[in-house]
Amino acid sequence: MKNSILSLLCILTYISVNSQNTLAGKISNKENQEGLEQVSIYFPQMEKGAVTDNAGEYKIEGLPTGTYKIVASYIGFQTFSGNITIEKGSNTLDISLLPSAIEMEEVIVSTPFHKLQRENVMKVEYAKLSSLKTQGAPTLVEGIGAIPGVDVVSTGVGIGKPVIRGLTSNRVLVYTQGIRLENQQFGAEHGLGVNEAGIESVEVIKGPASLLYGSDAMGGVLYLNPEKFASPNSTDGDINFNYNSNTLGISSGAGIRTSGEKFKYLLRLATNNHVDYLGGDGNRVTNSRFNEKDLKAGLGYQATSFKSDIRYNYNQSNLGIPEEVGLQTTSRTPDLPYQKLDNHILSSNSKIFFNNSNLDITLGYIGNNRKEFEDHDHHEEEEEDHEEEEEDHAEEEGHEEAALDMKLNTFNYNLQYHLPKSGKFETVVGVQGIYQTNKNYGEEILIPDATTQDIGFLGTTHYHLDQNNDFQVGLRYDHRQIDAKAYGSSLEEGYIAPLKRNFNSFNGAFGYKNNISEQFTGRINVATGFRAPNLAELTSYGTHEGTNRFEIGNRDLKNEQNLQIDLALEFQNEHYEFFLNGFHNSIRDYIYIAPSGTVMDETPVYNYLQQDAILYGGEIGFHLHPHPYDWLHIESSYQTVFGELQSGEALPLIPANKLTNTLRVEFNNAKGWWLRSNAFVSLNTIFKQGKVSAFETVTPGYSLLNAGIGGDIQFLKKSMNINISANNLLDKKYIAHLSRLKSDGILNMGRSVVVGLNILL
Repeated sequence: MKNSILSLLCILTYISVNSQNTLAGKISNKENQEGLEQVSIYFPQMEKGAVTDNAGEYKIEGLPTGTYKIVASYIGFQTFSGNITIEKGSNTLDISLLPSAIEMEEVIVSTPFHKLQRENVMKVEYAKLSSLKTQGAPTLVEGIGAIPGVDVVSTGVGIGKPVIRGLTSNRVLVYTQGIRLENQQFGAEHGLGVNEAGIESVEVIKGPASLLYGSDAMGGVLYLNPEKFASPNSTDGDINFNYNSNTLGISSGAGIRTSGEKFKYLLRLATNNHVDYLGGDGNRVTNSRFNEKDLKAGLGYQATSFKSDIRYNYNQSNLGIPEEVGLQTTSRTPDLPYQKLDNHILSSNSKIFFNNSNLDITLGYIGNNRKEFEDHDHHEEEEEDHEEEEEDHAEEEGHEEAALDMKLNTFNYNLQYHLPKSGKFETVVGVQGIYQTNKNYGEEILIPDATTQDIGFLGTTHYHLDQNNDFQVGLRYDHRQIDAKAYGSSLEEGYIAPLKRNFNSFNGAFGYKNNISEQFTGRINVATGFRAPNLAELTSYGTHEGTNRFEIGNRDLKNEQNLQIDLALEFQNEHYEFFLNGFHNSIRDYIYIAPSGTVMDETPVYNYLQQDAILYGGEIGFHLHPHPYDWLHIESSYQTVFGELQSGEALPLIPANKLTNTLRVEFNNAKGWWLRSNAFVSLNTIFKQGKVSAFETVTPGYSLLNAGIGGDIQFLKKSMNINISANNLLDKKYIAHLSRLKSDGILNMGRSVVVGLNILL
């Protein structure tokens, strides 16, 4: 007993002494040595920081001993990044920032070493959600489609999923709240399922990231960063409202964040409601309406050597599945067929800091309930019957039986240990995995009841040779087991036999970054990736709503395995930026679906097949902000992707080449009621897509003109952000190549004007 008391006293003494570690200093303008107010200084690994006062001074308390990355950033100045060793007691760090017209750099979270983009060996695209929202996209995934190298395959406006350099669905992994998002993403009509509320920024890894994330990351990763907690001993909140003239869409939300010395809380509510969208011909696309409700909550705790946060997200969506331009209505209730989705995401992240090392533990649970309601006689009804059905729909919804009812439960775990720094080496080792069950409760099934188990082991090292040369290498092993139950009777049509398959893969990555000069940087990355076939590809047998084909799975499918080479060149000075990214992606045993030439149930039969494939292309662009007109920004980017099977046939869903030209202006005014203002005009030119797969059609080229204006104002001691944006300003009639409504000749959205208001409380 005595020994236990002594041990406890030693621990408490260590915590008490360690908690007295502080870092203080002054951040100033390098040109005139004047202190800078409101500069953010931040430890990314600890997610702890402070803001300078009116003299440019700051103080951060309760720091663990060890060497950590620290970042200081402020609009109009070059971001500072460096390592500092925190010793017991008081520590001091003064920083001088150099003025720069280049946008403020952000810390990249999706890669393991938390570095600024200029320090990363792997190129990662970064975009703030607030910037994407000013472009007036009606959904999160549509906004992400504005990032170079990223496109969207869509079913109307409400259903969309990201395409990274020609790869999508289970070849692109989505992370939210620090865990992999699992929501039956293999389905063609299954959208992203995440609301933009409470998302602070987006990071995109364009290329195989299986080393970091395992199966399904062979095409890339879309990493959604949740909003941070409030600064210590502060409370803030906001309310927001958006209106879309095209869909009569109303989006609203409110959030509050509060933090003490150790405990932190946040809560955010949001709603999104749209009627059928108008095409460029002035007709509404029947049943493209959708609505959703979203709740996000968080609880955080931060001590000296330990931090943890728990986050929860509940999203309920009702999504109409458009099939025609028929009855013109402004109803907000989805008609048949439609999806009803309930998604629960619970995650926890804990970090334990030792001397020069730390353990990062992330656990997660996702509960996804997907229901689809169909009317098999829907197309044979007369218009007056349709109208009557719509009036009664809201009352009948509770009594309808879902044709498709799937419940997917997924448990995630991710443990990563950051080893103590050894000279110029930084090393991370870890283990990741999932345990997933799928169960069916409806009259139809897309995939059988099944259990999927993943486990992966990884190790990766960053070697900082000198100021100009950085290397990164890594190795990973994965094992996936799929155990699917039988469905139906072996004597009846539609029988699916039981399935038990194991998939294994070793993957590696090598990267090299060279600062060729002070302004010029080159990167080369070589990485392998893999994807185990999903249940739909292995077990499908039948026709389902919206597919217009009878799909037959292939139980003998192998792993997809790819090798991608990326080359990135960047030039950057105070007023000019240029980038050139190229890639070549070779995929062994690429899984695709193709018509067999036969018919079942009056529907053409499609089989899942495998064949080697290649994709190649890249992005090029520049950003000009000439001196002395630092408020002026001229941006241009061009992206291209080519994809084909070994046989020479083009791959499906390859985005058309795209050229984007943007002119924008930004003004800052530190005094008065009008604080900041901005405006932009952009022209998106999408070229003809003539190289198409066997069951696609050629898509002609088109151009879309977009514009917007906005700013921050001070009114009644409250800060407000107002934005007005107009997409497809000329009301162009067009059909995107990646629209799933293309085969029905249904136009994409016509002119839409979005008005947004955000009030900081």
